[in-house]
Amino acid sequence: MPAKKDNLWGKIIEFGILALLMFSPLPAASVNEWSILIIQLSVLIMMAAYILMKEKPNNNIFLSHSLKWPRYLFIGLFIFLFIQVIPFPKFMVQLLSPGILSYDKAFSVDFQALKFMSISIIPAQTLRASLELLSYFLLGFLIIKTVTTRKQIMRIFSVLVAMGAFEAFYGLFELSNKSPRILFYKKIHMLDAVTGTFVNRNHFSGYLEMIIPLAIGLIIAQIDLFSLSGLKWKQRLLRLSEKGLALNVLITIAIVLMSLGIIFSKSRSGVAILIITFLLFFELTILYLNAGKERKKWVRIFLGSAFLIITIISLYLGIGATIERFSLDHLLREQRPTFWANALQIFSRFPLFGSGLGTFTSLYPDIEQDGVLVRAFHAHNDYLEYFAELGILGMGLLLGGILFLAIKSFLVWRERRHPEVKGLALGGVVSLVAILIHSLTDFNLHIPGNMLLFSVVISVTMVASFYKRGEHKIREK
Repeated sequence: MPAKKDNLWGKIIEFGILALLMFSPLPAASVNEWSILIIQLSVLIMMAAYILMKEKPNNNIFLSHSLKWPRYLFIGLFIFLFIQVIPFPKFMVQLLSPGILSYDKAFSVDFQALKFMSISIIPAQTLRASLELLSYFLLGFLIIKTVTTRKQIMRIFSVLVAMGAFEAFYGLFELSNKSPRILFYKKIHMLDAVTGTFVNRNHFSGYLEMIIPLAIGLIIAQIDLFSLSGLKWKQRLLRLSEKGLALNVLITIAIVLMSLGIIFSKSRSGVAILIITFLLFFELTILYLNAGKERKKWVRIFLGSAFLIITIISLYLGIGATIERFSLDHLLREQRPTFWANALQIFSRFPLFGSGLGTFTSLYPDIEQDGVLVRAFHAHNDYLEYFAELGILGMGLLLGGILFLAIKSFLVWRERRHPEVKGLALGGVVSLVAILIHSLTDFNLHIPGNMLLFSVVISVTMVASFYKRGEHKIREK
């Protein structure tokens, strides 16, 4: 009986994860409060199911050991966020964050009567943002703790590729529609660009940037690219045709669709990172391929031809949109440097503890200089915005944990020999690199749909990297 209940709780968690992956991008990338609430409640239900399990899934011992430092960093992060919210006596705030005291003195009508203050300028907003961030971390925790089999990993990859293909196809379809929509709502922004079910072209592009590498990694895993050694070219082609040819063709079509989606989104960063993605796959595959010169030469030709064909087709079909967005006129109209300078100014005011997670939007009008025509709701740079809100201490904990997981995944992937692991983990690593680069010029990681996807990608990449590590025989669970 306990085993049946554990199986039920496991199914709730597994299908809950897949359901969130399908739901989160659909309602405008879940930017509305009601959709964020659904995500939070869903994660809460899955966490309850995990707690109720009598026998938890067995994790790879090497994976569990590798999570020691990230665990400390992320626990430290949420302790830090708690410190941002709780009230302190004025003299302690003066010592910890003098900028907060100066800000409250200038803007609080009853400053003299205040005896206690929070380090966050708006504690309620910081609490809300912290609970949302906690949901993404708990979702990642659930993936690491419960996704232990090949089938579970493949299901997550497959659902994500399917969702990416749907977003691209839907976006391209609505671009040709005289009255474009975002599902049930009339589209009123960026009518000349593909945005799928997203409002902003750059966030749509960021979403696909994380999925395209997963799709390529899935193909590499399907065809066992890293294990085709000692075969003649005719035998290699025969092996490739035997390994799920129809499925691989569908995934390739999905990659082309998503590439077109990025190009017709007219996102400059998206187009640049699309090219970087293909180059990263090409170079990393060749560099870490465990084979002789002859085999590496064959793989180089195969991958180079495949990526070149996809790139040429995508760029040819979308060349007009690409040139338009890279034109000097568009570049000169950008206000990102102003936003970045203002974000740095916020950081300089609250260097250690930040202004409080989720407070950038409220604080920005005080920083905004004359001549800025558009109010910024975000810094258009995830790193600068988190630095402004979390300061050096909070950002060190957050970024340190993320980089540890990403770098550890790469280092483990580099040593693995199992062909499926090599393909899937490589897709995850390149996906992380792509979105971390894009975060330099946009705020994808402040969009719920994309932040949820990022949490899933970094977690499943760790799981895939360590899958069956330490066992002499790889066998299906």
